[in-house]
Amino acid sequence: MKEKVVLAYSGGLDTTAIIPWLKETYDYDVVCCCIDLGQGNELDGLEERAKMSGAAKLYILDVVDEFCDEYVAPCIQADATYENEYLLGTSMARPLIAKKLVEIARKEGAVAVCHGATGKGNDQVRFELTIKALAPDLKIIAPWRCTDTWKMQSREDEIAYCQAHGINLPFSSNDNSYSRDRNLWHISHEGLELEDPSQAPNYDHMLMLSVTPQNAPDENYDLTISFEKGIPVALNGEAMKLSDIVKKLNVIGGKYGIGIVDIVENRVVGMKSHGIYETPGGTILIAAHKQLEELIHDRDTLAFKKTIDARFADLVYEGKWFTPLCDALRAFVSSTQEYVTGDVKLRLYKGNIIKQGTTSPYSLYNESIASFTTGDLYNHHDAEGFINLFGLSLKVRAMRMAELEKDKNK
Repeated sequence: MKEKVVLAYSGGLDTTAIIPWLKETYDYDVVCCCIDLGQGNELDGLEERAKMSGAAKLYILDVVDEFCDEYVAPCIQADATYENEYLLGTSMARPLIAKKLVEIARKEGAVAVCHGATGKGNDQVRFELTIKALAPDLKIIAPWRCTDTWKMQSREDEIAYCQAHGINLPFSSNDNSYSRDRNLWHISHEGLELEDPSQAPNYDHMLMLSVTPQNAPDENYDLTISFEKGIPVALNGEAMKLSDIVKKLNVIGGKYGIGIVDIVENRVVGMKSHGIYETPGGTILIAAHKQLEELIHDRDTLAFKKTIDARFADLVYEGKWFTPLCDALRAFVSSTQEYVTGDVKLRLYKGNIIKQGTTSPYSLYNESIASFTTGDLYNHHDAEGFINLFGLSLKVRAMRMAELEKDKNK
């Protein structure tokens, strides 16, 4: 029997061309594995295409709920945002994809795992760090880095290669589409005019989930999101699982121009890249979660959690999900969510998310203290002693500097 390789298969031209290349280069039986993360009709026709291309077997794994419950939820709890803008839609999905590739490799007794990520991107890092962490014995094949055997450098090359191997598929060499990654959480866009950051993005050609704020309705939409321990559990009073909340908010947020991000980000491999992200539902959920946390957390916890959140986002972006540090940070974040329960009201209007009120049984806001009307819990005179002590070091320094200046002028 031939040895087996498990291929991360999307059904696109790149991974379709990889199938005959793996058979020809390594004499492997190719087991294709497509991970359904909510990319919709992109999965149509996969089985026929994989079989036509020479795959021995195809797995299509629906992991939408696992993606939401085990990867999206911790990122919501951590308000995870890379470089203050990117909500990690691709980053948080890659460890799960790689984990499933390893599981199929074990099931099939495969000796290798193959992915179609390029040698310039982040995804090669994310896939391979996960595979190394979970299955260090498996061989990893990255065709785009195999420059001695992978000779294809363009769509035309790949189409010609497939045709030479008797594979005639409906791919065009005149591709005028963006390089996209889609899952339930987001859609990313790269390529075409985005490769020149001085050019304005062609949103009319690009957007798939959203409209631009100027094209959103000239009306507002009010909604309420309920959280339990930092996890969204209901939308407008209707209890539902997280994946359904994300789906509904993608539709609602997209209609009102929410969550379009234009960013030049710093890739793990050292270069900058320009991309557009559509994350309407995720943007709403992160905004709501932050709104609830500011009502519940004390000052020190909130400040320190922001530091942890940023470091956690970096780790997710870098593909370090299955690392001791990431485990520890997730544990810290989870511990801070014990009381992050309540309802958040928001208003959506032309790309804006506007607060409409927050309630929680664990709120630390005390009207008696915060009100301008003097309450029983706060004595204005106490502030004087506090300020004297809080500013003592400043006063001592100023006095010392004045003495030194006086001595210098003698």
